Amino acid sequence: MKIGIYLLLLCEICLEISKADIKPKTPKKEKKHNFLGRNKNDNISEEWHQHKNFSKPFEEQDLEEFTLYNFTEKTANFGFNLYRKIAMTHDNNVIISPLSVSTLMATYMLAAKGETHRQIVKGLNLHALKDRDRHYLPSLFKQLKDNITMNEELLFEQGILSFIQKDFIIREDFLNLSKQYFDMEFLHVDFQNSTQAKSIINQNINQRTKGKIPEIFEELDRHNKLLLVDYILFKGKWLYPFNSKFTEMETFHINKYRSVQVPMMFKSDKVNSTFDENLRCNVLKLPYKGKAYMLVVIPEKEGDYISLEDHLTTDLVESWLANMKSRKMDISFPKFKLEQKYKMKKLLYALGIKNIFSRTADLSHLTDQEYVTVSQVVQKAVIEVDENGTEATAATGSEIIAFSAPPVIKVDRPFLFMIFEETFKTLLFIGRVVDPTEM
Repeated sequence: MKIGIYLLLLCEICLEISKADIKPKTPKKEKKHNFLGRNKNDNISEEWHQHKNFSKPFEEQDLEEFTLYNFTEKTANFGFNLYRKIAMTHDNNVIISPLSVSTLMATYMLAAKGETHRQIVKGLNLHALKDRDRHYLPSLFKQLKDNITMNEELLFEQGILSFIQKDFIIREDFLNLSKQYFDMEFLHVDFQNSTQAKSIINQNINQRTKGKIPEIFEELDRHNKLLLVDYILFKGKWLYPFNSKFTEMETFHINKYRSVQVPMMFKSDKVNSTFDENLRCNVLKLPYKGKAYMLVVIPEKEGDYISLEDHLTTDLVESWLANMKSRKMDISFPKFKLEQKYKMKKLLYALGIKNIFSRTADLSHLTDQEYVTVSQVVQKAVIEVDENGTEATAATGSEIIAFSAPPVIKVDRPFLFMIFEETFKTLLFIGRVVDPTEM
């Protein structure tokens, strides 16, 4: 049996220049800012804060008092919004990492000005945090990443690679700030030689994702000037594993007319669960080692996952968690592996992030060259779930009741899943399984 469950993610952004290169002005050196706040509930060691030299929270009364908790609540709601946009386009399996997309777009907060910057902030659902300048929100992403990666029991790696056309000049302050907040690595390539550039890029991505995504780009635009790739590796081991001896082939009902045979895992254990009386679904919390968990949402009737998706919010998830009870039950859960790739330009556009993809884009913090636009955002995700774990990468008024659990919960029909880091309630991945036998 495999040692875990795998989930790997990639995002890429290409920038195109439609005007001849212009010699850049020498950028003024900017003072380094550190706007990372601290809250008594943040559960971070004093020594770590001193090492990172974090400042105290803002004193301005008109700013929303922030912690990593309300920051991750807003990024999670962005994730639910993005997921709905994808889910509306088809009825197949879905797997995305909202954190990967929002982190990549946050790098453009450092690059963008004016309306372009405002649209990114609002589209990511972060406008209520009222950032003072382009350092504030990226610093929150850094604080969140640093906290999650401190957890030695939970293998979580995230990084951003920047592939730059060798004659394309980027402003020094963007180089410095993107390294400071996102640990961005910069590599020069020649997009004019697309075959060589593709080989270099794919080799680097394959190496960073431990061979899980050997080739994401089949072709490259020779006019590209900059390509950003965000990658996430997540490996979670079940706190209470399934026993592989009990895994058997069973029927999974895709709909009333179609079913497939899948390897169904089994265990008898105490599980936190609840039943949503209004949305008619069972919700299970399956913990990983290292303070993370998978929420599994199983609609009472086949096909009801579509209506469930319309109601997903952080408030709904919180109500599920608050109403869970621990009880002994038998669980049957399918092994599955999903691999999906999405072009996100239209999806982000639908969420209000528009200017960055048009001639009106203002990315003057990135470069002094004119007419710079983002051509596309692509994410590829792979998740594999087995007996040992996972390696990878309107519901506020909904009535929730604690229920007397049936002796068996068999996940034998389409279901939704969400993977959260527990300490700061960070939504790492979200998806649905309609057919566990399809990639």
